[in-house]
Amino acid sequence: MDAYLARIGAGRPVRPDAEALRELHLRHQRTVPFENLSIHLGEDITLEPEALVAKIVERRRGGFCYELGGAFATLLTALGFEVDMLSARVFAGDELSLPQDHLALRVGPWLVDVGFGGHTHYPLRLDERGDQADPGGVFRIAEAPEGDLDVFKNGRPEYRLETRSRKLGDFEAGCWWNRTSPKSHFTRSLVCSMLTDAGRVTLSGRSLIRTENGERDERELGDDADVLGAYRTWFGIELDRVPEVSPPAG
Repeated sequence: MDAYLARIGAGRPVRPDAEALRELHLRHQRTVPFENLSIHLGEDITLEPEALVAKIVERRRGGFCYELGGAFATLLTALGFEVDMLSARVFAGDELSLPQDHLALRVGPWLVDVGFGGHTHYPLRLDERGDQADPGGVFRIAEAPEGDLDVFKNGRPEYRLETRSRKLGDFEAGCWWNRTSPKSHFTRSLVCSMLTDAGRVTLSGRSLIRTENGERDERELGDDADVLGAYRTWFGIELDRVPEVSPPAG
């Protein structure tokens, strides 16, 4: 627990309350990148709490929703928060993705999500049906069929959230599909992205995109040394080779 808190630059909370949750939520996103590099480096992804925490804390890496949500749930539980894992289906226009396509957390009355890329900086109230302003946008949670909840950002639906509690193992099939299927956008693209004090920094393939105070700067990196240097400089990730997109056959 102490090593994890040190990794995200946080002290041990006095008590597991809303203020501490907000602080941890923000610090996690400013220090642990949303990334899918393991898929393109041939690394295994194991949905076991110890492995997920070790990847973030010891290897100083990030991950995608199953990894980030699973690890953060482990930390929050150790700190005394009551945590439920929730399954979600992501909107693509009017269509919904496969079940267990996304993992989010319920912590008391809060929706906690550190694994959806450009999402909220702070937790959202699950019991609030009006607009919720956040530095990441204006969010709203609305009732959906069969007791589900739809999460909107700036008026557009992001994902449909189930309200029943899940176990980490329930997401094995979704994780496997996302890291192996040629239809998964994770196998067809490279991303490493992290919230910063003034905006966001993203390395998409060889494109480095920085947004600061609403201003966007994008540039193409040159040779492999430049790419490896960008991973090191902006995300604290040390790699011995540049990950390349190589979609699986099928």
